[in-house]
Amino acid sequence: MDFYKRASLAVRSVPKGRVATYGQIALLCGVPNYARQVGHALNGERLGQVPAHRIVNSRGILSGAAAFETFDLQKRLLEAEGVEVAQTDRGFWVDLKKYRWENTFEEALWLKQEFDRLGI
Repeated sequence: MDFYKRASLAVRSVPKGRVATYGQIALLCGVPNYARQVGHALNGERLGQVPAHRIVNSRGILSGAAAFETFDLQKRLLEAEGVEVAQTDRGFWVDLKKYRWENTFEEALWLKQEFDRLGI
């Protein structure tokens, strides 16, 4: 299994105007306990050109300056896609009830089939 290739494909599957959590991406990759590794992969640019701005933590908090060129870049990219981002005392926040990508079983199955087809 090539976790980074799987994560890259999973992140690229998140639609514009939606967000997914690190844990959701890990689960789609078949390794539900790898949420931190998803974050490290995104932060370390190990996944190539992916819409990393669509990935948030389990509470909807954005990554911030640690993962992007400027502290508000992730916020601006999400807002450009129609996602409302609020300022909280913990940082920028997205309402997961409204904007979380609720992937279907069919989408998860398609990813699994792609992993198998690509040998990853």
